[in-house]
Amino acid sequence: MTDRRAQLAGNLARVEERIVDACAAAGRKRDEVTLIVVTKTYPASDVRLLAELGVRHVAENRDQDAAPKAAECTDLPLTWHFVGQLQTNKVKSVVNYADVVHSIDRVRLVTALSAAAVRKGRGPGREIGCLIQVALDAETGDGAGRGGVAPDGVAALADALAEAEGLRPAGLMTVAPLAGPYAGRPRAAFERLREIATDLRAAHPAANMVSAGMSADLEDAVAAGATHVRVGTAVLGVRPGLG
Repeated sequence: MTDRRAQLAGNLARVEERIVDACAAAGRKRDEVTLIVVTKTYPASDVRLLAELGVRHVAENRDQDAAPKAAECTDLPLTWHFVGQLQTNKVKSVVNYADVVHSIDRVRLVTALSAAAVRKGRGPGREIGCLIQVALDAETGDGAGRGGVAPDGVAALADALAEAEGLRPAGLMTVAPLAGPYAGRPRAAFERLREIATDLRAAHPAANMVSAGMSADLEDAVAAGATHVRVGTAVLGVRPGLG
């Protein structure tokens, strides 16, 4: 076993243990939570090693990094998630590889992504799953600096996704906020997301994904009902320049 493969295997085992323990503490089954490994800044060779180790969901946050990496890994049994802020001029590229987009935060993006998905031939059974990114800095108004739409804008975006050809409303995503009433309170933030998700499912029953929690706060996310956790550093290591 190579040193890097052994390192990734050990890290994955530790993250798996954390998820198992968090599920047990929350009275949830382990299979209710999907691990998405965020591979940003790391090479396609790491993606291959992760696939060998059983990872099936990987994520990127920059199209210029994701597109070539995904192209190198088309032979792998992976689901690709796009988790970064998405500009409309990147949608033509993103629809080539992304199975799920976690950062829908405006109708203009829905329109552009739908048009690109249709041109790519995305249709019934092959739609791109779209998560609405919720900014929890405030209950109303525009999104915050980290992206997202305020809770009062979720319903309209979900309706737009439901009507958009080539797309489907898949659920919600959030990042623990740095400002506002939930700053420093990730558990409370994720519980608020669960409330919003319950309302969303009442109108769109299939939109049942709740993407929340990262390396530092995945336990809080699992406790609050997250179905998907996005873990990068805890699996791949501290990224260069990030401390």
